[in-house]
Amino acid sequence: MRLLVLDDDDDLRELLCVFAESVGAERCTCAASFEQLRAAANDALSCDVAILDVNLGPAAPSGVDAYEWLREHRFAGEIVFLTGHARSHPLVRRALALPGVRVLEKPIDVEVLRALVQGRAP
Repeated sequence: MRLLVLDDDDDLRELLCVFAESVGAERCTCAASFEQLRAAANDALSCDVAILDVNLGPAAPSGVDAYEWLREHRFAGEIVFLTGHARSHPLVRRALALPGVRVLEKPIDVEVLRALVQGRAP
């Protein structure tokens, strides 16, 4: 399983990838911004699961923008959003309205992440 992690928090991004690889992920592609995601397009689009932070910072493209870019480029994998915001936040509401995604709250439960990486429904 190949994992894509898009999050503006350096520590969380690294932690997610280290954990994912420790429980069986073949590869973890990391990006801190939408621009880095596009720069790593070949690796990102070949992943099986994308974990996208809903909010990538003020005045920055969001995880929802990344979702749209991934789907426009025929990303066939599962997409999971992470959020530290309430479900009433506008970006979270937009993410919840998208087809075929899950929205998980930070901090992400370790067993949920393990199941995601191992291809088991949590």
